[in-house]
Amino acid sequence: MPVKVGTDLVEIERFRLVLERRPKLRDKIFTQEELRYCDSKPQPFQHLAARFSAKEAFSKAVGTGVRSFSMREVEVCRDGFGKPVISLTDRALDLAQKLKIVDMDLSISHSHLFVISVVVIEIGTQ
Repeated sequence: MPVKVGTDLVEIERFRLVLERRPKLRDKIFTQEELRYCDSKPQPFQHLAARFSAKEAFSKAVGTGVRSFSMREVEVCRDGFGKPVISLTDRALDLAQKLKIVDMDLSISHSHLFVISVVVIEIGTQ
């Protein structure tokens, strides 16, 4: 089965400054659940940057950028073991079905300065 990969790197401090200058972006980019989770952390901007990076990596893996769906339609959740996973809704879900995505994996890593995300998607052949 074909595999596609997307990656994104975000400078946490730069991302923090953008959100502080344009606070309404938070509601355009993140779901309420993502905001609740990130805001509960001692370093919320690190977690927000991680989710933004994951959404960008997904958009690169599918090859469309974010013009064909809203960032809020790509939600970063955690599975029962705490591993980050992507949940899709609306147009992002429609796109995944159209592309015949059968599996998707997300990896996020961060330091004090940067966060990087990698998304690997597996495309079905049928």
